[in-house]
Amino acid sequence: MNSKESAALGSIAASAGLTAAKAIVGLLTGSLAILSEAGHSLLDLSATVLTYFAVRISGKPADAEHQYGHGKVESVGALGEAALLFLLTCVVLWEAVQRLIGKQTHAVEATFAAFSIIAISIAVDFFRARTLRRIAKETSSEALAADALHFGSDMWSSVAVLIGLCGVALGYSWADAAAAIVVAVFICVAGWRLGRRTIDTLTDTAPAGVSERVAAIARVVPGVVSVERVRARPAGAVLFVDLAVGVSRTLPLERVSAIKERLTNDIRSDLSKAEVTITTESRALDDETVRERVMMIARNRGLAIHHIAVQAISGRLSVSADLEVEGSLPLAAAHDIASRLEEAVRDELGPSVEVETHIEPLPADVLAGRDAPTTRVAEMREALMELASEIADLGEVHDVRVRETVDGEIVNFHCRVDPALSVSAVHDLVDSAERGLRRRFPTIQRVIGHAEPQR
Repeated sequence: MNSKESAALGSIAASAGLTAAKAIVGLLTGSLAILSEAGHSLLDLSATVLTYFAVRISGKPADAEHQYGHGKVESVGALGEAALLFLLTCVVLWEAVQRLIGKQTHAVEATFAAFSIIAISIAVDFFRARTLRRIAKETSSEALAADALHFGSDMWSSVAVLIGLCGVALGYSWADAAAAIVVAVFICVAGWRLGRRTIDTLTDTAPAGVSERVAAIARVVPGVVSVERVRARPAGAVLFVDLAVGVSRTLPLERVSAIKERLTNDIRSDLSKAEVTITTESRALDDETVRERVMMIARNRGLAIHHIAVQAISGRLSVSADLEVEGSLPLAAAHDIASRLEEAVRDELGPSVEVETHIEPLPADVLAGRDAPTTRVAEMREALMELASEIADLGEVHDVRVRETVDGEIVNFHCRVDPALSVSAVHDLVDSAERGLRRRFPTIQRVIGHAEPQR
């Protein structure tokens, strides 16, 4: 049994005991104020029983019929409690007015038992209200918060009854009916506060300030360029947050997923009970480069491109790229793919843009091979070291590996280069060594050189 259910059962026991004691004393003394309190406690007893079942149902996980969980069952229970409070208000006010205008006369006795039961009631209501408020805050339970409100109003209405009994003891017979009216006012105010809060929940009223907090969190997350929409609605202990943010359309899916994960974690660290749904909307940024835009177009079509060259020729833009397609495709099918890509680039950059694609086969996903004999590896290592000595700024060659495949040999090697050189300069150095090796060994299918900074 969890803390919410334990608190609800404790409220049932307290309400039952107070109801019975107040009813007995009220009937013996003829006090309308005490009888009103007994009626109030009887409704509280009904409400706490309703609360117990509400918190049990609300704790159930989401299912096929209630995909957002059962949290609003507590709100329905709290709304029923508010209706009972308004009903009791009407009954007490009617009876009190009848007594005040003299249509009904009842002798009221301010006995020791009457004072005792009201004093005990005040003490019980105080401690129950404080306990319920604490647990309701910890668990975000609307039903327990409603119970806390009931016991709190009971305490203050009991204080009014106590004052009325003092008035009766001093000879003011009308004090009991006046106290009953005060009790009715307390009951009505409690019902109004509970009903307004519950209706806000049932109508998905956003909690004050939550949307602004979520938007502020989203704006400082790297990669988020705009906050398009924030929606929040409570359901029991859970706060459902629906957030739409704008991100650069050139970002890869992995980066977008990382932004969403970071955003979700940041929101939950501030709102621990939040269930967050994030939608990303692509946005074109002013600082997008032509290369980024072309890459985005290809990526959105599931195409692999590389070696993108962008040129400005006499005020006209020219774009070229290598397009990789399945090697077994007929040329006509591959050309159609290339044509559609070129058309999409022109749609993005303008009809006057010159677009050219070089079609080449995609490398195999997994190319079967085996290590070349050690003599072959030694031969290639020696050739690479000789080439490195001939190429200025290209340093030590090491970690040479040679693999034999059905398409030819694949050679991998590492070399050391001055760390102050630019990437472009280093690429040219390594490329020179790769070309020189292929000239010496025509059976090589591919050479991959990896440059490392000199120590």
